[in-house]
Amino acid sequence: MVQLIVGKKGKGKTKQLLDKVNTEVKDAAGTVVYLDKSTKHMFELNNKIRLINVSDYMITNSDEFLGFICGIISQDHDLQQMYFDSFLNIACLEGKDISSVIEKLDAVSAKFKVDFVLSISLDEQELPEDAKSKVIIAL
Repeated sequence: MVQLIVGKKGKGKTKQLLDKVNTEVKDAAGTVVYLDKSTKHMFELNNKIRLINVSDYMITNSDEFLGFICGIISQDHDLQQMYFDSFLNIACLEGKDISSVIEKLDAVSAKFKVDFVLSISLDEQELPEDAKSKVIIAL
């Protein structure tokens, strides 16, 4: 399953995402991973959550990002949830259509039983039609 937290920059999406991941990890049976563009929020995350600074891995396009995600999934069979802060930035999708990437994440989620929660700096009405049904929080 792919879920979206959406709103313009500075609306509080990261706080919502951090609250959600810290709440969910208490009941998670498997591994929880949080991807971000820096380690800025390291001390706000429960110590059971694995923080990955995506900018360390020289990802330059959305295909490389999807490969990176599949690589993480392939090495951790207990992976249950992944949280993406600054999704447009870390997936190299700023100013681009996000439909195909969300579609692929949906397919990966179904195949490997991993849930994704994405923080996206767009208003709900700016999302592609097929993504609007995935919104759980709109700020």
